[in-house]
This record gives sequence, C-alpha cells and structure tokens, in this order.
Amino acid sequence: MKTKLQCTASALFLAGAVALPVSAKLPGASDEAKAKAAEAAAKTAWAGKVDGFKLCKSMDAVAAGYFAQAKKGGKEVKPAVATPACADPGPFVYTPPAPASAPAGATAAAPAVPAAPAVAAAPKK
Repeated sequence: MKTKLQCTASALFLAGAVALPVSAKLPGASDEAKAKAAEAAAKTAWAGKVDGFKLCKSMDAVAAGYFAQAKKGGKEVKPAVATPACADPGPFVYTPPAPASAPAGATAAAPAVPAAPAVAAAPKK
C-alpha cells in the first residue's frame, strides 16, 4: 500500500513537471502571418459576395422561368415582388493596409481605390 501511494505521488509529480513548460505562452504571430490572415479574410468575404451574386442570378432565372411557364399555361400569377438588382462584386482585389511603422501622413496621401461599379442586371426575356 505504501509503495503504491509513493508510485502515484511520483507519477503526479512527473506529470506536473512535464505539463508546466507546455503551458507556457506561445509567441505572437509575425507581421507576415498577420498579413496572410488579413488577405485570407478579405478573400473569404469576397467569395461570400460572389456566392450571393450567383444565388441572386439563379433566383432571377428560376423566377423568370416560372413566370414564363405560368403565362404559357394561362395561369394568373401575382406580380413579382420588387427586389434590388444583383450586384456583381467584380474581381478579387486586395490592398494591404499600410504598415504600422509608417508615418500617419503617408497613409492619408495614398489615393483611395474606387469601388467596382455594379453591373446592371440583364433584361429578362
């Protein structure tokens, strides 16, 4: 019984000695890793906008097909609900933010990038 207790106590001591260095804090991410993460987040947001655009276009096509089929069948349908036009997000363009070490005046002098113009929806047939 005594040796069993000693074994257990020494095992707990060794486990604590091994776990203590493991619980140390990891160093912060490098500037390069932060920049890659910011670009990945921007690309993910853009991909979400592209997915929304594709969904909008497909919903318009389905609605147009429904109205055409209903008209051909002689059914009376309610008028379509007015919805905003599908906005094309355009190609992916990422402009990294200015480095934190740059003077404040340097970022203000940089020209602003204009947003991509929205493409008008194609007329329904």
